[in-house]
Amino acid sequence: MPETENAPDQRERVARRIARAGICSRRQAETLIHKGRVAVNGEPLDHPAANVGPDDEVFVDGEPLPPLEPPRLWRFHKRPGRISTRRDPEGRRTIFDDLPPHLPRVMAVGRLDLNSEGLLLLTNDGRLARHLEHPDTGLVRRYRVRVHGRVDENALAALENGVTVEGVTYGPIKAGLERQQGSNAWLTVSLREGRNREVRRVLEHLGYSVTRLIRVAYGPFQLGKLPRDRVAEVRRPALRDQLGTKLWASLTAGLKEKA
Repeated sequence: MPETENAPDQRERVARRIARAGICSRRQAETLIHKGRVAVNGEPLDHPAANVGPDDEVFVDGEPLPPLEPPRLWRFHKRPGRISTRRDPEGRRTIFDDLPPHLPRVMAVGRLDLNSEGLLLLTNDGRLARHLEHPDTGLVRRYRVRVHGRVDENALAALENGVTVEGVTYGPIKAGLERQQGSNAWLTVSLREGRNREVRRVLEHLGYSVTRLIRVAYGPFQLGKLPRDRVAEVRRPALRDQLGTKLWASLTAGLKEKA
């Protein structure tokens, strides 16, 4: 691939460029490259270490990448009975079946399992998705959880010290009793890691069967009164303020940002 005159800070790995375009994750893009499905400026790539600049043309399966846009973020109210991946080998419905047709190609930030509901963030930018998901970012995920059983508030309080379940150690979890209604109870649960089925596994470890799980916040982004299956974009000034000037500058480097 020929060298270009782009400034070094505007060049990036081709897999990152593909992820930024919302085609797939960076790791999935590297797999596409190894399979010979990616070309740059008309030349097939066979390794993911190549860098590209703003003027390089990247093709996946013969189709050019869409023009890069500044990162965008949407709040989506996921219903239960949907999976968060784009395709499912078992043919189950996914969240992407419920998205409006005018939405650009997006990816989910983290996941909610099949039977969970509530706030799911969507973005057109792979780097933004990774930032929001990464444990080092430390964003708090908040849930309302309905469980079956009489709740021991002391057992919930002990979760702030972390807990090990079947050999897996989970970090501090803040959980409290919202209200007990006979043999059922509503809890509030907050955590920072959000591992696969973490809330369900930890509460089941305490002897509580989870009958409903609703994510109500992901960091500063709230579910609020967003109706089920509806999407609402986070306005760009608000997103920029939440991410901070330094991260926003990194995410938009080399782009001609619209006002």
